[in-house]
Amino acid sequence: MSYAGQRVWITGASSGIGAGLARAFGAKGTTVILSGRNRDALTAVAAGVPSHEILPFEATNHDALPQVVETAGPVDILINNAGISQRSLAEDTAFAVYRTIMEVDFFAPVHLTKLVLPQMLARGSGHVAAVASVAGKVGSPQRTGYCAAKHAVMGFFDALRTEVGGRGIRVTTIVPGFVRTEIGARALTADGTPKGEGEDDVDAGISSDEAAAIILDGFAGGLREIPVGGQGPEMALLDLKRQNPDALFDLMGQMGEGVVAKLKRG
Repeated sequence: MSYAGQRVWITGASSGIGAGLARAFGAKGTTVILSGRNRDALTAVAAGVPSHEILPFEATNHDALPQVVETAGPVDILINNAGISQRSLAEDTAFAVYRTIMEVDFFAPVHLTKLVLPQMLARGSGHVAAVASVAGKVGSPQRTGYCAAKHAVMGFFDALRTEVGGRGIRVTTIVPGFVRTEIGARALTADGTPKGEGEDDVDAGISSDEAAAIILDGFAGGLREIPVGGQGPEMALLDLKRQNPDALFDLMGQMGEGVVAKLKRG
């Protein structure tokens, strides 16, 4: 599939899957618009992208977003990738943490998509993608806010596809399992502070460049939902939920009991 000459806007492009996608699309001859909060980190990633623009912005500053979209200009592909995770029990989590997660993971990509969509509809072409998670399909302990936000992402973009798919706009949801990124270390704890340390299951996942290759293959194949992962057990949960949801609920319940018991002991 040829992307030469297209403009691809990627949020959360300063690290992880976003950085991998920036490199992958850059190698395909596109102009990549790299967005995130940290200009220096975006600049470092952009060094590996032949044709690029750097457009830092705060995703939750909704008042500033229309001007950001105007600055970005025409966009062929929008990839909503920026996000933040969580590691805390619901009973311990400050309500403000839930608001933060929903703002970053759900309302920010919805608002950006709504602002970019009119230009795509006007020309009758475009592609909107959203990076969700296995947590957007499966409930997992210590991630009540993250799971809620990613389930909402799946719902919004699946529904959006029904409205714009017949008008030349592709909508793709991306469902990563464990990818070696800093998502675990940056996950919010009960009081909203970052966890600060990585996790073995995340560190054992596929690389961000491998994830990007899977995503581009999915785009080329016309997939509307792209599972992204290696041979880790988390990917099997997607099939289990379809085939035997009660077995999945039992499995995740047992996992949750173990997590709670460990936290309460410690």
